[in-house]
Amino acid sequence: MTTQNSSGNGLKLAKIAVGSAVLLGLGAATMAYAQNEPLATVEKVELDRYLGTWYEVARKPLSFQNKCDRDVTATYTLNENGNIVVDNRCMKKDGQPTQSLGEAFVQDPPQNTKLKVSFLPDFIRWIPVGRGDYWVLKLDENYQTVLVGEPKRKYMWILSRNPQLDKNVVNEYLQYAQSVGYDLSDVIHTKQTQR
Repeated sequence: MTTQNSSGNGLKLAKIAVGSAVLLGLGAATMAYAQNEPLATVEKVELDRYLGTWYEVARKPLSFQNKCDRDVTATYTLNENGNIVVDNRCMKKDGQPTQSLGEAFVQDPPQNTKLKVSFLPDFIRWIPVGRGDYWVLKLDENYQTVLVGEPKRKYMWILSRNPQLDKNVVNEYLQYAQSVGYDLSDVIHTKQTQR
């Protein structure tokens, strides 16, 4: 009797293992397929609603953000020539604040969903080199949460108007990122001590 139960349990475990392997394989195949598809943006971004301060909730690792330990924010304002001032701030591990100022250039007006961002010194930012892609991939209708990325799927950010975003919303945005081909194995969840 014990032998049959052991065999039955072993068979169940084997079926579970095979089922899990199939699901993992399908997930990997789906991600590989999505990575080969063109990356879609939202239909349109109303820049006046998008401006203001956003709190970073999660991101893919970036060398230029290695110094950031917590409380990462991005504040967007219009400048006199109609471009967007990008003011990125964070706290380093030693407790000292750091700031990076840049400029974003809309690439697809009037949709405003694809921008190029430069952190070069302001007197040479007009040169269209050294600019990174900033594409709005998912944005809620109230402009409270956004997924930003770029076409090679190397970089990605989830930003929120609230420093403490509901985990269900975070998961929704991460699942969407994965569905469009992002590898989430190295995602960093940003520490926000602000309330």
